[in-house]
Amino acid sequence: MPDTHEPDPRGATGPETARKTWATLEPLHAMIYFSPEATAAYAELGLTGASGYFASRSAALGAVPAEVVVATFFNFNPALVRTAVPAAWDVTDPATVLAARTRAADATLRRAAGGLLDTPDVARAARLARTAAEAARDDLAGRPLFAAHARLPWPDEPHLVLWHAQTLLREYRGDAHIAALVAAGLSGIEAFVTHEATGDPMPKALRASRGWPEDRWRAAADGLRERGWLADGPDPVLSDDGTRWRAEVERVTDERAAAPYAALGADACAELRALARPLARAVRDNVIVAALASR
Repeated sequence: MPDTHEPDPRGATGPETARKTWATLEPLHAMIYFSPEATAAYAELGLTGASGYFASRSAALGAVPAEVVVATFFNFNPALVRTAVPAAWDVTDPATVLAARTRAADATLRRAAGGLLDTPDVARAARLARTAAEAARDDLAGRPLFAAHARLPWPDEPHLVLWHAQTLLREYRGDAHIAALVAAGLSGIEAFVTHEATGDPMPKALRASRGWPEDRWRAAADGLRERGWLADGPDPVLSDDGTRWRAEVERVTDERAAAPYAALGADACAELRALARPLARAVRDNVIVAALASR
């Protein structure tokens, strides 16, 4: 993707800086999927189990059919998606779910990092993250989840502005990642298998939540071995070729997700990481790690 932004006098911002900045702030978005406050808020609306996740993340799209969620969420078993959507919209509506999600984000952040929220650092981080997110607001082609979330109103409180900005930036990157995976010839389950095969522990911890039966998982791994992505052996491990191919997927993703951070500039990205790091760590430890440890 050609860089359409003017050179930033504060320093060049490339894909590596963009990736580091996204990764530092990612717990601020991801925490909503591990939040007991969110689970409880969705249950009050009649959404339990997987329904809360699929309805809350897809609500920005409107009351869409399951096929749209299958396409945009990518690595979930379509059968699992169809247990939740569109049945969720028989008991509630997208606007109500979005409001519940925002309230849950507020409650979760206050519980996990209350002492860090009402500070100049968070206010400044929120302004920087919003600048990056808004720089991408017109870059909608091929980015359905980002486009849907970008149309939502901004919250008022700085910690919620920061959460919403990171949600936009995550979906902007996620849409690009799906495009790169599809271009690499990977199905949803194959993409998840190759992610686990990198050695990252998170996919293995989340495997059950994707809803794939063990026989489908083994078949996907076998197919990837035949194509040269995985090395021989009982566990999914990338081959040398698979390592190169997966690295290319990540490279393309990084390039396609860099524009918002390029608009911010390298120095401001570094400042954003420094300002947000204490909050992101508190959320990671008190919400995400705590939830995974209890499973």
